[in-house]
Amino acid sequence: MRKFEDLVIGEKATSTELTVDFDEMVAFARQYDPQWFHADPEAAKNSSFGEVIASGIYTAALWRRLDHEINGNVDFICGVAWENARWPKAVRPGDTLRATSEVLEKRESGSDPSRGVAVFLYGLVNQHDECVFSCRSINLVRRR
Repeated sequence: MRKFEDLVIGEKATSTELTVDFDEMVAFARQYDPQWFHADPEAAKNSSFGEVIASGIYTAALWRRLDHEINGNVDFICGVAWENARWPKAVRPGDTLRATSEVLEKRESGSDPSRGVAVFLYGLVNQHDECVFSCRSINLVRRR
């Protein structure tokens, strides 16, 4: 596992691609975010989007799945905050997504010498390289 000391400010990574599956997206919405424009394909035709779109929570879950590919080897203790979470473009069935990350800053913990604080900029982009999700994430990472 990569420790706090192994993280390099400015380090960037990009995941492989994942295509958004209509049935999985709608099933998630029906269970966890049943707003009509996420969960009802017929009604969503009359929405501002013209079709069902992914909920923000589903989009974040897809980001997390892809981010694990590129940051699953970091010895995270936990995330403690997301700042400036944004969903600037709707995610639609059939979109092809990639997760991105960049280490923005890091500092030693002031209260526990066994951990450090690492700030990442996380993103999710579609097949047109448009950002569909981003946040600045503050994470605790184990030190050597």
